[in-house]
Amino acid sequence: MNTSFVIGIDFDNTIVCYDTIFHTVCRERGLIPDSVPVNKSEVRNYLRRIGREDDWTEIQGYVYGSRMAEAVPFPGVKEFFRTIRLAGMALSIISHKTLFPFKGERHDLHRAAYDWLDQQGFFKASDIGLAREDVYFELTRQAKLERIAARGCTHFIDDLPEFLSEPGFPAGVRRILFDPNNLYGNREQFGRATDWAQVRRFLSC
Repeated sequence: MNTSFVIGIDFDNTIVCYDTIFHTVCRERGLIPDSVPVNKSEVRNYLRRIGREDDWTEIQGYVYGSRMAEAVPFPGVKEFFRTIRLAGMALSIISHKTLFPFKGERHDLHRAAYDWLDQQGFFKASDIGLAREDVYFELTRQAKLERIAARGCTHFIDDLPEFLSEPGFPAGVRRILFDPNNLYGNREQFGRATDWAQVRRFLSC
């Protein structure tokens, strides 16, 4: 790996996997049948098909707040962070995240995300040792783009092709689409990885 790389990584659905917790919460509330796959995208799409968009919006705030501790890291992401840190490369988490949910109970979503990172060992010197100052939760998509530029990222990893396709995306940044559920096979304009081992291979090129 090139030690001059500056890596930026999105948070939700890129570092954090919500598949099981979203399925669990929707089953608890009787909103989905057990036949819906344990996959956040499938749960969302099912609720939208049956006209429960408002429920989906409220559940997102609930999961990202009260139930955040039950979310898990994607397999291999902590190993990726350790590798990058040991190689001496700069790395930041840069995410677009509102401070409070759009609907439902009021939770501080930024605090819940920081607490999750702490609980998972990202800030522990004996584990990953990421500095809190290298984590940015931006209130708007534009602020996220500006942060990527300000940090001088050479690479950015995100799960949303629409964000990576933004006209204002900083020039010269290599964009990697994290696609663990293989939803975007037709997005050839980006590097595309279905797991964190593939992300590592992109950075080894």
